[in-house]
Amino acid sequence: MNIMFGQFSNLWLKLCREAVSNKQLISKLQKSKFDVVLSDAIGPCGELIAELLQVPFVYSLRFGNGYAIEKYSVGLIFPPSYIPIVLSGLSGQMTFMERVENMICLLYFDFFYESFPAKDWDPFFSEILRRPTTMVNTMKKAEMWFIRSYWDLEFPHPSLPDIEFVGGLHCKPAKPLPKEMEEFAQSSGEHGVVVFSLGLMIRNITQERANTIASALAQIPQKVLWRFEGKKPDTLGPNTRVFKWMPQNDLLGHPKTKAFVTHGGANGIYEAIHHGIPMVGIPLFAEQHDNVAHMVAKGAAVAVDFHTMTSTDLLYALKAVIDNPSYKENVMWLSTIHHDQPMKPLDRAVFWIEFVMRHKGAKHLRPLAYNLSWYQYHSLDVVGFLLACVAALAFLAVKCCLIVYQFFVNTGKKKKE
Repeated sequence: MNIMFGQFSNLWLKLCREAVSNKQLISKLQKSKFDVVLSDAIGPCGELIAELLQVPFVYSLRFGNGYAIEKYSVGLIFPPSYIPIVLSGLSGQMTFMERVENMICLLYFDFFYESFPAKDWDPFFSEILRRPTTMVNTMKKAEMWFIRSYWDLEFPHPSLPDIEFVGGLHCKPAKPLPKEMEEFAQSSGEHGVVVFSLGLMIRNITQERANTIASALAQIPQKVLWRFEGKKPDTLGPNTRVFKWMPQNDLLGHPKTKAFVTHGGANGIYEAIHHGIPMVGIPLFAEQHDNVAHMVAKGAAVAVDFHTMTSTDLLYALKAVIDNPSYKENVMWLSTIHHDQPMKPLDRAVFWIEFVMRHKGAKHLRPLAYNLSWYQYHSLDVVGFLLACVAALAFLAVKCCLIVYQFFVNTGKKKKE
């Protein structure tokens, strides 16, 4: 994981340096007189450009480095006793050993986030802005944080007024399918269809894995639409058609769709929630394990391990989410939560962006914790002072007791004499 983050950081630092060092680009941006910068906190640079342009900036992100960004740059609190850390793959209601694992994950990301920017990013930010600063301090200047999640996916945890949860802001009503797909879906009859997609980042899988998947799909009565770009599997059944591209949202919103086999990406998960489709999760990397774990905990999905699954494992998972009505009921409950909001997620995000533009920021929403040092934030100075007071009182009490004791001892001796 450290190697992966290191490679990502080096690549992003190179791209950011080229962008902010391009005088022609920065001059063009300055002349355009933008009102706000919308950036993703995972890829640092937007906040640097906003500082150069002297305009407010807003963040949009799914999650930080194990919540480290939200913890240090936003000021959110994540008690590891009941909030699973991102990338831990844990869900709510953790056992003792899972809480131990969660604490270790938290400490790891704390250490990582403390050490990660100091070597390259802090000197880079200071160099570009021509004053001593750090990446974290610059990120703290964000006016709003849009977290692309919501309580239909997340477990409840403390929040702050400068944070808006806008999960599913990309979701929209389904459009009619292309003619070929519509005819194939209608040919499924009462059994319906299954949508299978492992995302755009997975272009090819081994022939062995492809045959394992195809063999399981061939054994269900449903028709299957599979987004797949590799060599056609030898075990592909007549009920399955492969496509290099599929209109995923439109398929999930189709009345014939019974289940969604997904890698657990946030966009796909939210489209399934939006349309009320139970899932079979096959997570591959990053936050996908967490997304699937959350859906499993909420009774809307079954998880399968991509590296160890057999055709039987995938077949049983598909039969479970299709034949067991509880999965459909649970995901429809999540869909109701998703739709039952005062404002749609996209409208809420647009409102706050325009709010920042109108008021040149939203500093009244920023927590005052930003003004405190780490020891003040954790009240260590107060705890130290109170402990010192208790120690002083204890010392005085003991001293007084010794004086009284000595007085009575001396008085007793005089009486005896």
